[in-house]
Amino acid sequence: MELSPEVAGFSLLILGILLLIGKWIRVFTPFLQNYFVPSSLIAGAVGLLLGPEILGRLGINFFDKGGVFPQVMVDVWDTLPGMLINVIFASLFLGMTFPKLRDAWEIAGPQITFAHFLSWGQYVVGITLTLLILTPFFGMHPAAGALLEISFVGGHGTAAGLSDTFASIGFEEGLDLAIGLATISLVVGVMLSVALLNWAARKGETEVLKDPDDIDEDRKKVLFSKEEQQEEPAGRQTTRSEFIETLTVHFGYIALAIAIGYALLQGLIWIEEQLWIEQIEVFTHLPLFPLAMVGAVLVQLFLNNFVKYNVVDRGVISRIQGLALDMLIASAIATLSLTVIGDYLIPFILLSVAGIGWSVFSFLVVAPRVMPDYWFERAIGDFGQGMGLSAAGLLMIKLADPDDESPAKEGFSYKQLFLDLIVGGGIVTAASAPLIVAIGPVPMLIITAVITLGWLLLGIFHFGRKKAED
Repeated sequence: MELSPEVAGFSLLILGILLLIGKWIRVFTPFLQNYFVPSSLIAGAVGLLLGPEILGRLGINFFDKGGVFPQVMVDVWDTLPGMLINVIFASLFLGMTFPKLRDAWEIAGPQITFAHFLSWGQYVVGITLTLLILTPFFGMHPAAGALLEISFVGGHGTAAGLSDTFASIGFEEGLDLAIGLATISLVVGVMLSVALLNWAARKGETEVLKDPDDIDEDRKKVLFSKEEQQEEPAGRQTTRSEFIETLTVHFGYIALAIAIGYALLQGLIWIEEQLWIEQIEVFTHLPLFPLAMVGAVLVQLFLNNFVKYNVVDRGVISRIQGLALDMLIASAIATLSLTVIGDYLIPFILLSVAGIGWSVFSFLVVAPRVMPDYWFERAIGDFGQGMGLSAAGLLMIKLADPDDESPAKEGFSYKQLFLDLIVGGGIVTAASAPLIVAIGPVPMLIITAVITLGWLLLGIFHFGRKKAED
């Protein structure tokens, strides 16, 4: 079977059916509900099981060596994450009203500080592990030191979006290792978050939630009751549908943000080629998605200042972003190369343990000392995001503080403005692997260690002191 527009379209339909299967498996599996495992992850696991990496290797092939799926369909899925990540990042800030920096810092400062400490520290842990063990004993590429931050805070989207970057620096196996690490961090992260939620509520560490058994069954199944369906709109129409659909307009603004990001990227590459391409290459290896995010900020600033109508609704943008994220996670996991992970199994395990250990240490030891109030409600969101998904972080905040009694949710939203443009999929995340190659792992370790220490000191002596004074 050859790749054609019909095959590409049919591949998307099958991916949609896999997502539906993942959703219903979750609805009827209490274990998956109790630990809030995303349906997209289940769908990807089903695709992986039925595809060439498992059924295909067992000799059960309906098409070529693709298991249940034709190989050309798997190839289509393999290209999706690199495209969908641009949609996800272009959607991050569209439809938002940007707060004054001082107001945002007053509310979100502790969460900004902790999230940066958690993220930059993953570089310190990853590069140290690579320098001491992974490169000397397993011959791994020095850029492996960036995998933890790319996979844990960045998640599946960031990992998949760096496919061409990994290839351009000679670290092709980095893609599958990053997606594998993102999967481990997401699964372990949601399970640990639920376990920590139960522990904190029973130990009196939470200021809002006192009984974790109060979480209702509909929330565990991620279903709305009929009453909630009426109260929770998926978005608001901003244009009259007889002329152009609201969804169409919102897709157009996302496309505009991506186009602006592409122009910015080409401009940066041109500047690099003119000035310092002989000494260092960074922008040449930079993917599009962080610049698409910058493009979205520019588009939204223009709309906020020069368009009197509210033409972009945040709810509609979030639905488009959510669709892209579900498809990205499912397709990334379904096309994961288990061979690569098997070839680097011990390094993969060491990286997984190191990343999880750093996140748990940061949450239990550092977070209480840098949060002036509601430490658990605030930090559980950053912990969830630091283990793979912003959506997981928001979910945990909602479980810990269902009625928004704490500043955790508002602070989490503001924090994204100060985090995502830099790390967690931002400019530094996208450039980290090329930077390690360009300047060397030791200078990169020193830089990230100084930044991590800086955020720690700010948290302890500024926000921590406020807590002591109270």
